[in-house]
This record gives sequence, structure tokens and C-alpha cells, in this order.
Amino acid sequence: MAALVKCSRALARFSTIPSCPSLLQAGCPRYCSVMSRPVRDRIQERRQQALLGGGQRRIDAQHKKGKLTARERIDLLLDPGTFVEYDMFAEHRCSDFGGLEKSANQFPGDSVVTGHGRIYGRPVYLFSQDFTVMGGSVGSVHARKICKIMDQALLTGVPVIGLNDSGGARIPEGVDALEGYGEIFQRNVEASVTCEVVNQEELGGATVHTTLSGVAHKAFDNDVDALLRLREFYNFLPLSNTDPSPIRPTEDPANRLCPVLDHMVPLDSTESFNMLDVIQTVVDEEDFFEIMPSYAKNIVVGFARMNGRTVGIVGNQPKVAAGCVDIDASVKGARFIRFCDAFNIPILTFVDVPGFLPGTAQEHGGIIRHGAKMLFAYSEATVPKITVITRKAYGGSYGVMGNKHMKADIVYAWPTAEVAVMGAKGAVSIMFKGQKDQAKKETEYMEKFANPFPVAIRGFVDDILEPRMTRTRICQDLDLLCTKKESRPWRKHNNLPL
Repeated sequence: MAALVKCSRALARFSTIPSCPSLLQAGCPRYCSVMSRPVRDRIQERRQQALLGGGQRRIDAQHKKGKLTARERIDLLLDPGTFVEYDMFAEHRCSDFGGLEKSANQFPGDSVVTGHGRIYGRPVYLFSQDFTVMGGSVGSVHARKICKIMDQALLTGVPVIGLNDSGGARIPEGVDALEGYGEIFQRNVEASVTCEVVNQEELGGATVHTTLSGVAHKAFDNDVDALLRLREFYNFLPLSNTDPSPIRPTEDPANRLCPVLDHMVPLDSTESFNMLDVIQTVVDEEDFFEIMPSYAKNIVVGFARMNGRTVGIVGNQPKVAAGCVDIDASVKGARFIRFCDAFNIPILTFVDVPGFLPGTAQEHGGIIRHGAKMLFAYSEATVPKITVITRKAYGGSYGVMGNKHMKADIVYAWPTAEVAVMGAKGAVSIMFKGQKDQAKKETEYMEKFANPFPVAIRGFVDDILEPRMTRTRICQDLDLLCTKKESRPWRKHNNLPL
């Protein structure tokens, strides 16, 4: 019940008019003169029925589960009074099986609410499935309502948000329901919109899909928390791939020094530190919106702002598996990098990676093939790319973390940076196997490679940067790179290592 109390408070802040006032609601005399009273009454009756969804009993059942209704979710997500609804009176036309032909199973709206509105003043199309009506099942009319707003969104270059709460395809409609799914999937592909289905927890719910499968990007305690965070997330993104990312005014100075960074990386390279601390120190107002925080924790991805400008951030996480890159981290990183590149969001990378995760499970699972996805994503990305090597950058994993050879625009090394084929102990044990003075050889190796000079001398980094200067320099670089234009040879499509 605590979640429902929170729901009611949040909804009170976002109370809206259910839909735009119509002529008949306004009581227009001219309209009334050509419309008979029974018809007007029927319209009002159907409108009220649509607003109630499956009825008060089913709404109460939804609330007992700690869940909001389809319309309550819309009210909470959108700016107050901005929702414009489409197809409120649409009904399914299945009349030959499963009892759907009975009037008790005829609900205006056909178990989904669709339309458009605004989030922080920016336009958005959306659909919200109504579980109180036939379990939110997808039939042909339900699907056509969704397809209509998706088509309009493609024409206008505005995002679509889907609030999914459905039991799946509507069984009595048979192949018509499958056709509806097919039409939605086709538009998903055309618009590159993710369409993920999360089942009941015992079949694979939020915990499974945010920690193991990677299907879902984030889980929340309740509907209210999820929708308020969705509003926050939406504000980081451009409306389309042709729209610039929003720039939000900030009081955090672009030239702010970060002296705490000078001591954040331990002198002992075997000790861990939290890369999230580095990221939050550098970005505007310590505001970092992490994506997939519970999946592949050895790599961190998410959105932040630098001097008000949206950036995508990728960073190895030394606190988990020493920051090694494994199969899941490769896929997570590659997908995020490609998302940023698709929507013209600059990519900022923080590196501390000792290598690829060893072991038969990784080798047999195809770590080489999957690791190539992240290398490919960095190489293909044409947005501004800035990389900061904070500490280790060893072996093949150095190659997949946005280095100069992968066309990074700017690469910095901190004084603690180490760029080498591998760590000193492993290298010496291979090169001088069986020889004496192993410790001495390790010291010599570290003096030669465990510092940023080898890459600086060769021009593989643009500067050895005092950590406290990191924010200042990155903000300057982003201003310089905001007009970057990079063309590539024409081809039908690339051959991503799937």
C-alpha cells in the first residue's frame, strides 16, 4: 500500500484533463442543433466507459498489485494537460470465438490508450496498454492503434514511448492478432525502437532480465518511480536522429577543477577504485543516468551532461572483475555506443582495463567474436569521441576501448596510465621463464611500460593530463568538436560481427 500512497501523491501533482474538450462537451449550440440528444448521450456514455477501462473492480485489482492503470501512467509521465488521445472509441471486431462477441467484452479503446503529449515541453507519441481490459491483450485493432502513432512519429521525427502491460496476443483473434504483432515489429525495425517483452517473474521477470539476460535495461520498485525516471531519461535524448541533443542550462562551471581526481586512482595498480566516482566528479552536477546498472557490472554505461550538453559515457569498472571485458560487457558496451552514434550523442570513455576475462566459458562462448562488436562500434561511430586512460590499458582490451587507432578524436592519459601488452608479472614470466631476478625484471618492465610516456611519445595520446583538469579539457573539446562531420565510403550496410 505504500506504493499506492506514493502513486496518489505523484498523480495529484500531475493531474490532467482526460482528453481535449470536444464540441459536445463545450455544449456548442450549433453542434447540438444537428445532433440528437440520444446520440450525444451515447457518445458521452462511451467516453466515460473508455475512461474507466475494464471497470472499477478491475482498476481496484490493478491497484492491489501496486500497479497504476494505463491512463494513470500517462498522467504521471506527461506534462499536465498535454495529452491528446486518438481512437478512444475503437473496438475489436472479433465475433466468432471465445465469447468476444458478447457486449460484456466490448470495451471502447480496445485495451490500449494511444496519443501524443509533452515531456518537459518536448513532444512525444505514446501508447499505454490497459491490463484491466482483456489483460491488455494485443488484437488487430489494438495493434492498428499503435501502428497509427508509430507512423505519425516516423513522419514527424518524434519518439514513441510504449508502456507495456499485456498478457500477449489475443488468442480468439488467431492469425489477425499475429498480423497485428507483425505490423508493430516491422515499424520497430524501421524506427530502430527496442521492443522487449518481460513476462511474470517466475518465467523471467525484472530481476532475471536486468541481471542475467540483458533484455531489460533497468528495474524499479513501482510504476511511479519508473515513470518519473523515464521523464528524466527522456530529457537526455534528441527527438530523432536528425535532431540535436537538448542543451540544459547549468550552473556547474565548464572550467571547474576536480582536485579530488588527483588522488582517486590508487598507487598500487592491484587495488580497485570506483569508476562511478570518477564519472560523477567530472560531469555536470554529479548527475549520471546509468543504463543497465545490474547487468555486466564490469562496464559502466549511461548518460550525463558536460556544460549542459548530453554525452554518452562508457567506463571500465575496476571494482567488478578488475574491469576485465567479457562477453556481456562487450555486447552491453557495443549496443550503447551504437545507440549514441545513431542519435549524434558524443561518446566519452574512461579506461582501466587489464584484459579480456580468461577462461573456457568465455572462449567457448565466443569472446573474440563478441569483443569485436565493441571494437567495431567504436570504429564505426562518427560522433565526437573522447577517451581518458585512467590506469591500465592492456593487450587486446586496449583495442576495444576507443583508442586513437579506432579514430578517437581526443585521447588523454592520466599520470597513472599504463599501456602495454600485459601486466609486468605476466610479461616477465613469459619472456624470462626460468631465469633468475624475476623481481628485477618486473621492475624494469614497469619502468618502461607502466607509465604514459610510451604512448605519448608515439602520439597515441594527445596529452598527459593532470586528473583535476579533466572536466575543463573535455568541455573545451566538446565545444570544438560540436561541428564535426565525418563521411565514410558508401555501402549498403556494414557487416557487424553478430
